[in-house]
Amino acid sequence: MLDHPNVQKVTAALAEAGATGEVRILPEAVHTAALAAAALGIEVGQIANSLIFDADGAPLLVLTSGAHRVDTASVAAQLGVAKLRRASADFVREHTGQVIGGVAPLGHPAPIRTLVDEDLAQYGEIWAAAGVPQSVFATTFDELVRITGGTAARVA
Repeated sequence: MLDHPNVQKVTAALAEAGATGEVRILPEAVHTAALAAAALGIEVGQIANSLIFDADGAPLLVLTSGAHRVDTASVAAQLGVAKLRRASADFVREHTGQVIGGVAPLGHPAPIRTLVDEDLAQYGEIWAAAGVPQSVFATTFDELVRITGGTAARVA
Protein backbone atom coordinates (compact mmCIF):
# COMPACT_ATOMS: atom_id res chain seq x y z
CA MET A 1 0.00 0.00 0.00
CA LEU A 2 2.90 2.41 0.54
CA ASP A 3 3.38 2.39 -3.23
CA HIS A 4 -0.23 3.41 -3.95
CA PRO A 5 -0.18 6.71 -5.91
CA ASN A 6 -2.41 8.48 -3.36
CA VAL A 7 -0.21 7.39 -0.45
CA GLN A 8 2.89 8.50 -2.37
CA LYS A 9 1.33 11.94 -3.00
CA VAL A 10 0.48 12.32 0.69
CA THR A 11 3.93 11.10 1.76
CA ALA A 12 5.56 13.63 -0.58
CA ALA A 13 3.28 16.44 0.62
CA LEU A 14 4.09 15.60 4.26
CA ALA A 15 7.83 15.68 3.53
CA GLU A 16 7.54 18.92 1.56
CA ALA A 17 5.62 20.51 4.44
CA GLY A 18 8.21 19.36 6.98
CA ALA A 19 5.69 17.22 8.84
CA THR A 20 6.99 14.83 11.50
CA GLY A 21 4.60 11.90 11.07
CA GLU A 22 5.16 8.94 8.80
CA VAL A 23 2.47 7.12 6.87
CA ARG A 24 1.45 3.86 8.48
CA ILE A 25 -0.50 1.11 6.76
CA LEU A 26 -3.12 -0.65 8.86
CA PRO A 27 -4.02 -4.33 8.35
CA GLU A 28 -7.54 -3.44 7.19
CA ALA A 29 -9.40 -0.45 5.75
CA VAL A 30 -10.81 1.89 8.40
CA HIS A 31 -13.69 3.81 6.89
CA THR A 32 -14.87 5.36 10.17
CA ALA A 33 -13.27 7.23 13.05
CA ALA A 34 -14.35 4.48 15.44
CA LEU A 35 -12.66 1.78 13.35
CA ALA A 36 -9.49 3.86 12.97
CA ALA A 37 -9.34 4.59 16.70
CA ALA A 38 -9.82 0.91 17.54
CA ALA A 39 -7.09 -0.12 15.09
CA LEU A 40 -4.68 2.43 16.59
CA GLY A 41 -5.67 1.88 20.23
CA ILE A 42 -6.55 5.55 20.77
CA GLU A 43 -9.59 7.67 21.64
CA VAL A 44 -12.01 8.32 18.78
CA GLY A 45 -11.59 12.06 19.40
CA GLN A 46 -7.95 11.79 18.30
CA ILE A 47 -9.00 10.93 14.75
CA ALA A 48 -9.04 13.93 12.42
CA ASN A 49 -11.82 13.07 9.98
CA SER A 50 -11.27 14.67 6.57
CA LEU A 51 -14.73 15.65 5.39
CA ILE A 52 -15.32 17.35 2.05
CA PHE A 53 -18.29 19.64 1.71
CA ASP A 54 -19.78 21.42 -1.27
CA ALA A 55 -19.81 25.09 -0.24
CA ASP A 56 -21.78 26.93 -2.89
CA GLY A 57 -20.08 24.72 -5.50
CA ALA A 58 -16.54 25.03 -4.10
CA PRO A 59 -14.84 22.31 -2.06
CA LEU A 60 -14.38 22.85 1.66
CA LEU A 61 -12.32 20.46 3.75
CA VAL A 62 -13.32 20.21 7.40
CA LEU A 63 -10.91 18.30 9.62
CA THR A 64 -13.08 17.39 12.57
CA SER A 65 -12.53 15.30 15.66
CA GLY A 66 -13.90 11.79 15.27
CA ALA A 67 -15.95 12.49 18.40
CA HIS A 68 -18.04 15.15 16.57
CA ARG A 69 -20.45 15.72 13.76
CA VAL A 70 -20.00 18.91 11.78
CA ASP A 71 -22.68 21.54 12.41
CA THR A 72 -23.16 22.55 8.79
CA ALA A 73 -25.47 25.45 9.61
CA SER A 74 -22.91 26.96 11.99
CA VAL A 75 -20.01 26.44 9.57
CA ALA A 76 -22.01 27.94 6.69
CA ALA A 77 -22.83 30.99 8.81
CA GLN A 78 -19.17 31.40 9.87
CA LEU A 79 -18.05 31.31 6.24
CA GLY A 80 -20.92 33.28 4.74
CA VAL A 81 -21.89 30.32 2.57
CA ALA A 82 -25.48 30.07 1.39
CA LYS A 83 -25.49 26.29 0.93
CA LEU A 84 -23.14 23.83 2.64
CA ARG A 85 -23.75 20.14 2.13
CA ARG A 86 -21.85 16.85 2.24
CA ALA A 87 -20.17 16.33 -1.09
CA SER A 88 -20.91 13.40 -3.37
CA ALA A 89 -18.30 10.69 -3.87
CA ASP A 90 -17.61 12.04 -7.37
CA PHE A 91 -17.14 15.61 -6.05
CA VAL A 92 -14.74 14.30 -3.38
CA ARG A 93 -12.70 12.34 -5.90
CA GLU A 94 -12.66 15.26 -8.37
CA HIS A 95 -11.23 17.70 -5.81
CA THR A 96 -9.00 15.39 -3.75
CA GLY A 97 -8.10 12.53 -6.08
CA GLN A 98 -8.99 10.27 -3.14
CA VAL A 99 -11.96 8.16 -2.08
CA ILE A 100 -14.24 8.78 0.88
CA GLY A 101 -12.80 6.96 3.89
CA GLY A 102 -9.22 7.65 2.85
CA VAL A 103 -9.22 11.40 2.21
CA ALA A 104 -6.04 12.94 3.56
CA PRO A 105 -5.73 16.55 4.76
CA LEU A 106 -3.20 17.21 1.99
CA GLY A 107 -1.84 15.77 -1.24
CA HIS A 108 -4.74 17.02 -3.36
CA PRO A 109 -4.47 18.21 -6.98
CA ALA A 110 -5.03 21.82 -5.85
CA PRO A 111 -5.27 23.55 -2.44
CA ILE A 112 -8.66 23.26 -0.74
CA ARG A 113 -10.00 25.76 1.78
CA THR A 114 -9.64 23.99 5.12
CA LEU A 115 -11.09 24.33 8.61
CA VAL A 116 -9.47 22.42 11.48
CA ASP A 117 -11.67 21.54 14.45
CA GLU A 118 -10.26 23.46 17.42
CA ASP A 119 -11.28 20.60 19.72
CA LEU A 120 -8.45 18.53 18.21
CA ALA A 121 -6.05 20.86 20.09
CA GLN A 122 -6.77 19.03 23.35
CA TYR A 123 -4.85 15.95 22.12
CA GLY A 124 -1.06 15.73 22.04
CA GLU A 125 -1.27 13.38 19.07
CA ILE A 126 -3.94 13.09 16.40
CA TRP A 127 -4.21 10.79 13.42
CA ALA A 128 -5.44 11.48 9.90
CA ALA A 129 -5.98 9.42 6.76
CA ALA A 130 -3.17 9.28 4.23
CA GLY A 131 -4.85 8.81 0.85
CA VAL A 132 -6.45 5.35 1.07
CA PRO A 133 -8.68 3.79 3.77
CA GLN A 134 -5.84 1.64 5.21
CA SER A 135 -3.33 4.48 5.58
CA VAL A 136 -2.91 6.98 8.42
CA PHE A 137 -0.30 9.33 9.83
CA ALA A 138 0.23 10.94 13.21
CA THR A 139 0.44 14.68 13.67
CA THR A 140 -0.38 17.43 16.13
CA PHE A 141 -3.06 20.09 16.01
CA ASP A 142 -0.56 22.91 15.36
CA GLU A 143 1.21 20.91 12.66
CA LEU A 144 -2.10 19.99 11.01
CA VAL A 145 -3.13 23.64 10.83
CA ARG A 146 0.28 24.55 9.41
CA ILE A 147 0.60 21.82 6.78
CA THR A 148 -2.93 22.33 5.48
CA GLY A 149 -2.87 26.11 5.55
CA GLY A 150 -6.11 25.66 7.47
CA THR A 151 -7.96 27.83 9.93
CA ALA A 152 -8.76 26.64 13.45
CA ALA A 153 -12.51 26.84 13.97
CA ARG A 154 -15.39 25.53 16.05
CA VAL A 155 -17.11 23.13 13.67
CA ALA A 156 -19.34 21.02 15.92
